[in-house]
Amino acid sequence: MKITALELYHVSVPLKETFWPTWIPGYPQTHNRFTLIKITTDDGISGFSAGSAMGKEREGLGDLLGGYLMGADPTNIDRIQGLLKQAGFLGWRNFWIEPACWDIIGKMKGQPVYELLGGKARPIPVYLSTGEMHNPEKRVEELLAMKERGFKTAKLRVKNIELKDDIRHIETIRKGIGEDFVLGVDANQGWLVSIVDRVPAWDLKRATAFAEACSDNKIQWLEEPLDSRDYDGNAELKKVSKVNISGAEINYGWDEIKIMFEKDCFDIYQPDATFAGGISQVKKVIETCHKKGRLFSPHTWSNGIGFYINWNMALVDMKSNLPLEYPLEEPSWVPQYREGIIEPIVPDRTGMLHPFKRPGLGFEIDDKLLRKYGKRFFKLTETRLKFKVIREKGIKAALKLKRRKEEQSI
Repeated sequence: MKITALELYHVSVPLKETFWPTWIPGYPQTHNRFTLIKITTDDGISGFSAGSAMGKEREGLGDLLGGYLMGADPTNIDRIQGLLKQAGFLGWRNFWIEPACWDIIGKMKGQPVYELLGGKARPIPVYLSTGEMHNPEKRVEELLAMKERGFKTAKLRVKNIELKDDIRHIETIRKGIGEDFVLGVDANQGWLVSIVDRVPAWDLKRATAFAEACSDNKIQWLEEPLDSRDYDGNAELKKVSKVNISGAEINYGWDEIKIMFEKDCFDIYQPDATFAGGISQVKKVIETCHKKGRLFSPHTWSNGIGFYINWNMALVDMKSNLPLEYPLEEPSWVPQYREGIIEPIVPDRTGMLHPFKRPGLGFEIDDKLLRKYGKRFFKLTETRLKFKVIREKGIKAALKLKRRKEEQSI
């Protein structure tokens, strides 16, 4: 099997209401934007994946990827991983593309990806993952309403300038919601962004003080309280914290996460397979969590396709009883706009998400919605690639390059 065509799309889904993500403080998000890739093989099987985007920053990605992926065997994941890493040297993190190859493998074998990796179809609980900072009294009202809808766990956000205000935030919410509702907190310090509002970076002293406040208020976990590459700081915090410390959502795959295991940075590892090395590297994280007695719970804040990819990883982890992150911030970030070009993902009234059984990654692209929200900006086939190389390199160089590639594939 070999890759014979690559297609890339800019997808931009307008939100009904403006979304104010805490990870980019002060930034008004009006669209759910991502880059969609479609990889087609000589057997006619197509695999899809998606990478979060601010806009059209990947405009030139197709020209880069063509030389790496065209003609490659999508079922040789080690080779695909190596090629994407090599392409990443030239500017883009490309591991979000790797799941499309797993989509192909699953469709070829007639199985969901999670089954290929040892998982089983089963309902799993989800937790409400908020994305904005609301007045704590307002957030209490919202959580009580979500409790009535079946959610039993929620993750809060903190992004105040002063520590005392962050502590007041969780104190007010815990008091208002009661103790029979599980709470976690995301500090969003792992990859601090300050392109609009300039919020302070936490140091170990502030993170330790906030972790103590979390313990006092019966918070179950604290996510990304320090820079994601502050390995020593995270390890020291984990040693003294009475609440679980979590992170690793967008670190650069196994190359960085293995250091976190060596230094014992976290209780809970949260790599997102669209950021942190793809499916195969996240599978290695799950296996290492099992060996070292740590927990796994994937990050899912990207788009509906990214959610499916990480849903597969949650189903692979047969030992975890943690709920799966479910991004939701009404009225802006809701399933219709979060998923955009696939069917909305909605848990049942008890907060359970029932498994999909379709082969591959599990979703189906709605072609009508893709035409509405997406625009294809790149397509490459074997024939187009041949003409491109001849045009840019000349016929002699093109033939020489062809022979060298053929010799390498023998």
